[in-house]
Amino acid sequence: MAVTVRALAHLAAGDFRERVRRPVYAVTLLAAVGLGRLAVPAAGSRWAVIDVGGNRGVYNSAWVGTATALAGALWLTVGGFYAVRGAVVRDTATRVGQVLAASPLRSAGYLAAKFLSNLLVLASMLGVLAGTALVLQLVEGEDRAVDPVALLTPFLLVALPLLAVTAAAAVLFETVPVLRAGLGNLLWSVLALVIAIGGQSAHAPLGGLGVRPVADSLRATLDAQRIPYGAGGFSLGLTQVAEPLHPFRWDGAPLTGGFLAARLAVLLLAAAAAVLPALWFGRFDPAPGASRPGRYPRPEAEPPSAPAVFGALPRTAPVRGRAFGRLLAGESRILLQGVPAAWWAVAALLSAAALVLPAPTGTGLLLPLLWLWPVLLWSRLGSQQVEHGPAGLLAAHPAPGRRLLAEWTAGVLLTALTGAAPLLRMLAAGDGAGAAHWLGGPLLVPSLALALGVLSRSHRPFQALYPPLWYLLVNHVAAVDFMGAVRTAGRPGGPHPLLVAALAAALLGAALATDAARRRRR
Repeated sequence: MAVTVRALAHLAAGDFRERVRRPVYAVTLLAAVGLGRLAVPAAGSRWAVIDVGGNRGVYNSAWVGTATALAGALWLTVGGFYAVRGAVVRDTATRVGQVLAASPLRSAGYLAAKFLSNLLVLASMLGVLAGTALVLQLVEGEDRAVDPVALLTPFLLVALPLLAVTAAAAVLFETVPVLRAGLGNLLWSVLALVIAIGGQSAHAPLGGLGVRPVADSLRATLDAQRIPYGAGGFSLGLTQVAEPLHPFRWDGAPLTGGFLAARLAVLLLAAAAAVLPALWFGRFDPAPGASRPGRYPRPEAEPPSAPAVFGALPRTAPVRGRAFGRLLAGESRILLQGVPAAWWAVAALLSAAALVLPAPTGTGLLLPLLWLWPVLLWSRLGSQQVEHGPAGLLAAHPAPGRRLLAEWTAGVLLTALTGAAPLLRMLAAGDGAGAAHWLGGPLLVPSLALALGVLSRSHRPFQALYPPLWYLLVNHVAAVDFMGAVRTAGRPGGPHPLLVAALAAALLGAALATDAARRRRR
C-alpha cells in the first residue's frame, strides 16, 4: 500500500512539474490574474464582478478575498480545464503509458494521480490569485488591515472545491473517446456556463458554487446597516453598471457546519468522479485483462527516429512571384483538412437563413452563430504545426514569417466566407456602419487565434477564451462587440472599427514577433 501511495505521489508531482512549465499554464494564469484585478476595480469604476444591488463591500480582506476567489474560480473553471486536460493523451503519444501499463499501479491509482496533478496545477494558480488579492487590498488602500483568515477562506472553501470538479472533469473527458478532442472542449464551455449560472441558485445541489451564504450575509449586512439595494440583490459576473457602486462594511460570511460539510462533499464527489473511468479505462494495455497489474503490453515496433533539426540547415532564397498565392492555398488546405461535409452543410444553412430572415435577426443572431461555428478550425492557427509534429520541417522554410502570414490570411478568408451572408444583407440595406463593424470579425478572430496559438503552442487557450467572449457579446455587452451584432437605436454600439483593427494588428504583430524570437534562439 505504501509503495502504491508513493508511486501515486511521485506520478502526480512529476506531472505537475511538467505542466507548470508549459506556455498554456502561463497564459491561463495571466488571464486569471487579470480577471482578479477586474474583481477589485478602482473605487470610481463602472465595472463590477460582484454587485449587491448597486453596492459593494469596502476593500478589506473579506471582500477582496471573496471577490477575487469567485472571479478566479469562474475563470479557472473554464480556462483551467483547457490548461490541465491532455495529460492522458500525452502519456499515450509519448508512450509513457506503456511503461505505466507494465507497473503495479492500477488504473484507479493512475487516474487518481492525474486528478491530483490537475488539482495541484489549478491550486497553484489559485495561490497566485490569493497573493494578487493581498496586493490589491494594499494598493486600493480602503482598508489595509490584513486578516489572513478572512482573505484565504473564500479560496479554500468556495474556489477550491469548484476547481476539484474541473480537475475531475478533465480526467473524465480524456477517458471517453468522443470527448477527447474539440467536441469535448466545446461541451465543457457549455457545462461551465451552466455551472456558473445554475450554481448560484439557492436550489443547486450541495450549495452549488457556495455563494449563497455569501449573498445572504451581504443582504443581511445591508439590512442591518439600513442601506437600500436594488431588486437584483446579488449578481455575480463581469457587468457594466450605470454608476460606481456604493461601498459598505462587510466582514465576511459566517461559517456553518452544513456549509463546510457541503464543500467537503463536493471535493469527495469530484475525486470519485475522477477514478470512475477505472471501470472502462484499460491503462494503455491492449492485452486482455489490461486492468490487472503485471500485464505487459504486446511488443510494438520502435517509433521512428526523430527528424533532424531542419532549422539548422541553410535556407534557400525565397521564390518571388506567385509564391505567396501557392503558400496561401496550401495553408488553406491545411486549415480545412478533415472538415466533414456536414460541417459545411450547417454553415450553408445558417448562411441561407441569414439571407432570407429579417436583417436584425441576421445581424444579431445568425452572424454570431456563424462566427461561433468555426471555433475548432480557428483554434488550429499557430498551434497545428507544433501539436502535429511538422514544426521541425517547417523550420527550413525560406520565409517563415511569410508562411505564418499566409496561415493568418487563410483564417481571415475562412472568417469572411462564413460571415459573408450577413454582410450581403447589410450592404443591400445600406447599413454602411454595420458593414464597417463586420470587418472586425475577419481581422480580430484569426489574429487572436494565431497569437494565442503561437504564444501557448496549443489550441486550448483560444477554445477557452473565445466562447466566453462570444457569450458576453450575445448578451449585449457592447464593449466586446467586435462584429457589430449589438445594436443601439439601430446602429452598432461596439468599439470603433479602427480600434478593433488596431487590436488585431497588435495581436498579429505579437504572433510574428514571438515566432521570430523563437527561431532566433534555435
